[in-house]
Amino acid sequence: MNQNFTSPIIPHPSLSRELQSESGNPVLVHSLHEAKSSVLSLAATDEYIFSGNQNEEISVWNKTTFQLKCTLRGHTGSVLDLEYAPDKNWLFSSSGDSTIRVWSTETLEPLYLIDPYLETGAGDLFSLTWSSTLQTIYVGCQNTSLQWFSFKGAPPPTLSSNPTCSTPSSSPPTISPSVSRKAHKFFDSYPQYERRAADIHANNGVQSGSRTPRIPGRGSPDSTGSVIPHPKEFVAIPPENVIDSAHYGYIYCMTYLREGDKTGVQIATGSGDETVKVWSCKPDNLVPELVHEFSFSHGAVLALVAKGDTIYAGCQDGYVKVLDLETKTLVRTIIVQEGVDILAMSRLGSDLYTCSANGWIKRWSSAFDCTASWKAHDGISLSSLVTKRSSGEFCLVTGGNDDHINVWDVKPPKVRVRPTEDEEENKCAHSCIGTGTFHDTMIYALSKFITIPSISSDPAHREDCRQSAIWLRKCLGQLGAHTHLLPTGEGNNPIVLATFKGSINEKPKRRILFYGHYDVISAPFTPSNNANQNTSPASPTAPFDMPTTSAATPALSTSSGGWTSDAFTLTGRNGYLYGRGATDNKGPIIAVACAAADLLSRRALEVDLVFLVEGEEEFGSTGFEDSVEKHKDLIGDIDAILVSNSTWIGDDRPCITYGLRGVIRCGLQIVGPHPDLHSGVEGGAVAEPMMDMVKLLATLTEGDRTVRIPGFYDAVRPQTDKEKESYKLLSEVTQRPASLLSSRWREPSLTVHNVEISGPKNATVIPACVKAQISIRIVPDQDLDTIVKALQEYLQSSFDSQDSPNSLKFQVEHTADWWLGDLEDHWFKSLESAVQEEWGVAPLQIREGGSIPSVPYLEKVFKCHALHLPMGQSSDQAHLPDERISLVNLQKGKAVVERFLVKVAQEV
Repeated sequence: MNQNFTSPIIPHPSLSRELQSESGNPVLVHSLHEAKSSVLSLAATDEYIFSGNQNEEISVWNKTTFQLKCTLRGHTGSVLDLEYAPDKNWLFSSSGDSTIRVWSTETLEPLYLIDPYLETGAGDLFSLTWSSTLQTIYVGCQNTSLQWFSFKGAPPPTLSSNPTCSTPSSSPPTISPSVSRKAHKFFDSYPQYERRAADIHANNGVQSGSRTPRIPGRGSPDSTGSVIPHPKEFVAIPPENVIDSAHYGYIYCMTYLREGDKTGVQIATGSGDETVKVWSCKPDNLVPELVHEFSFSHGAVLALVAKGDTIYAGCQDGYVKVLDLETKTLVRTIIVQEGVDILAMSRLGSDLYTCSANGWIKRWSSAFDCTASWKAHDGISLSSLVTKRSSGEFCLVTGGNDDHINVWDVKPPKVRVRPTEDEEENKCAHSCIGTGTFHDTMIYALSKFITIPSISSDPAHREDCRQSAIWLRKCLGQLGAHTHLLPTGEGNNPIVLATFKGSINEKPKRRILFYGHYDVISAPFTPSNNANQNTSPASPTAPFDMPTTSAATPALSTSSGGWTSDAFTLTGRNGYLYGRGATDNKGPIIAVACAAADLLSRRALEVDLVFLVEGEEEFGSTGFEDSVEKHKDLIGDIDAILVSNSTWIGDDRPCITYGLRGVIRCGLQIVGPHPDLHSGVEGGAVAEPMMDMVKLLATLTEGDRTVRIPGFYDAVRPQTDKEKESYKLLSEVTQRPASLLSSRWREPSLTVHNVEISGPKNATVIPACVKAQISIRIVPDQDLDTIVKALQEYLQSSFDSQDSPNSLKFQVEHTADWWLGDLEDHWFKSLESAVQEEWGVAPLQIREGGSIPSVPYLEKVFKCHALHLPMGQSSDQAHLPDERISLVNLQKGKAVVERFLVKVAQEV
């Protein structure tokens, strides 16, 4: 197939708009230098910035002067996490040496040393979080355990009156004679021959390089000869304060979520097992109870940050998962940079800062747009925090493996004006109306989707179709769906399966399947006579202006039969979006997806919406049925099927489609016993296959287009009085005869599509082989198999009556059954109501003369009803040059779906 364009590069899958600019990036305020050490963790008080490094130390920086105050020593492994407890003025540090140390943020002296259960068997202690309500520190361990230690009833440390720092000039802390600690089975053991149990008074002569004996109140010299003061108290996590195998991977990160008077507190943990778990810890029972588990397929969860009921999970492959605690749903995915680990995250107001393994930091708005992006470190960005400077201004502090801690000037985002009570009530009353944010996302996503020439009928575009499926899967995933690609057999395009999961609660949820297709037909580009008009096309990647004309604005003239603009660049003109697939079927797919995402963001999605989007609909849906059968369990139970793959009967009145004709597409071939012959030599002497084909095709219909196949009309459902009234109304609306509408929608038909011949196709050749393609459109209650059999028998009988020496071959190339919806069904009633509320007028009930093979098939497989919501107008030029969809129709189509999903959820 000849295509006059070059296949474009597959667009970047991110739906986040790039709104950053050089002037909008944060300014570097100051840079702090660590001596040849990666900065793994950060914490801050009003006075200090604390940085934990790979050199086993914690540096203390003055927030005002940015000078190094001192260095806290004691760990014998990398300092992996720091947690500040403002209510206690304590700093917790966890390390690769399998200990947690507690420091005073006022005197900077060590207070406690906490051994995890199993001590070194717990491995690296990656993460910490403090609960002031429970006075408890929670620890995430390398051995996959979740441990905690409560300071209620713990021995209080004896504080010295003067600040102490572990530097060469520091003096040893005051020794408390009443200190007690747990005996270490190795360091506090007696010689084996003494057969005595270990106790804290034992001295077995520890060798150099071994773990330092923990003797309270004494100092140990470091490599420089400085005395490192020991903690005042040594405590251990008891075995009952441990959840073994809390995850099936290292617990890399942890964050405090929220607390309540009766429910206690909640924490979240992220792990290498690609999950985030939410735990509830009650005051009367500190044992964390698993509340919910979020599972992903985007690598280990390396960073967590929370705000209110929202959790942000940074993953190993460059994705951020946005999770809602109240509904227990995934509401959005942000693609930061694919394949580049997200190692740290911080929040300031509604802004999210992500730190990646390539040294870059990006800022994301509440609308998930990228508003800043800059290279923060010459290496890996490992840690971050947002804190206030002494001036009251906010700063973002980041640490990297380039030996630097960088301080960036950042500002909180502008607070949106709180809506008035009337506006709030109006919002509640019309909770299905979409937001401008998702309108922008919808157009931005569609502009990318259109650029992929996913032409299923052309083998040259097979890879474009596959890339279209991959892109769509990532698109739906970012909008909050759980996604899969389903194979349909070798050489066929995959199916995109995506599920938007509704709120998890005690109420049963309905599951609705949305069927669509991402493939399109070809679009040869031949500029039209209007190609040079001053129509000012909008940028395909920028939000489009709303139309200034009515939805019925006629299409631009395409008298030359070509496109006014590039078919695979979404172009906005006069309130319409032009591009192949805009109305059939990429526009409706994106609109329905954004409707689900909008409801998710408002915690209003109370149903599961399952997307099943194929890539072969325009080419026979090859492999679709087999794949659905194979993966039926993965798709799950379905209560109703929603389709949006057609147009209105006109341009001004919304419609609901309740019927489709079926189709039987056949190939005929008549072959003679001779090769191609010269008509001047053999004309009149042989039975010509072309003459046989012409006679055979002529026997199929009468002069009034009545099909002559015996019994063809026997099963056709008679027209009811209600239908007659409906056609009369539609005739008045469309200014078309009711009989014409009836013949197009509810009466069967036969069409001859083409005739092809062998040979050089000139006027002197008698072709040896002639092929023809015919199709039959069937209606209720015609049986597909019965009609196929009757057609074959009739063709063979007609051909035999010609007594020709040539031979006839008959092949069924494609079939699809008819479909008729139930207008009295509550699903249709809900959809009608949603359309009327959004458009302010009752929708017209129409049928379609075309066929969608998968609709009746899906009804049979899932044993439920289907309903069809057309979004486009009759003038949208589907399958023709200058295909388009109205901005108004796209936006209102999205809003109708939102209303519909809310309505059917309330009917449970």
